[in-house]
Amino acid sequence: MGVFSRFTDIINSNINNLLDKAEDPAKMVRLIIQEMEDTLVEVRSSSAKTLADKKELSRQINRFETDAEQWQEKAELALSKDREDLARAALVEKKKCVENSAAIADELNYVDGHIAKLQDEITQLQDKLADAKSRQKAIVMREKTANSRLKVKKNISSERVNDALNRFESYERKIDDIEAQVDSFDLGSKSLADEIADLASDDKIDDELAQLKAKMNPAKAKPAVKSKK
Repeated sequence: MGVFSRFTDIINSNINNLLDKAEDPAKMVRLIIQEMEDTLVEVRSSSAKTLADKKELSRQINRFETDAEQWQEKAELALSKDREDLARAALVEKKKCVENSAAIADELNYVDGHIAKLQDEITQLQDKLADAKSRQKAIVMREKTANSRLKVKKNISSERVNDALNRFESYERKIDDIEAQVDSFDLGSKSLADEIADLASDDKIDDELAQLKAKMNPAKAKPAVKSKK
């Protein structure tokens, strides 16, 4: 069963309402577009047939008008030859042609009105079809974006990601332990440069200590003076 039951349903439809009620808007808009396109093909085919019928009616009117003119000429000719009976018969045939032409002209006027309405409805259908296609693009883009966001959200909250992060932290702790072990081997061991630097530091301490003693006990710091005989 189609989305629309007849052509006027499409013209009078509100696509927004259809999409709001749909469980799957993307699927619904595809169905709407497909049915509109199929309907447009059918209506254009019908319109082409109607236009062909209009041309045929116009040709019939022209033939009857031509026949009426010819019967008029025949009536005049018969009357000029004093054949009133033939003239009367010719006028009867002319009358038939005029009546037939008038009847077809009335039908042609109806067809013209029908074609005008049909063309207007085709224009409305084309507008709705263009609107549906633009909405289809927007819906498809929204659906893709929503699915992408959902995938990201699922990945962020997934246990697999959390487990991976926990493993990273475990690896970091293991690396910290290894580095600590390396540092522990360096404790208490000095390089040649370190030992030389320590000697220089000890000399400075000894000098500073001697200066401090001299300051505190200047008498002891001065050497004894021998008396002269």
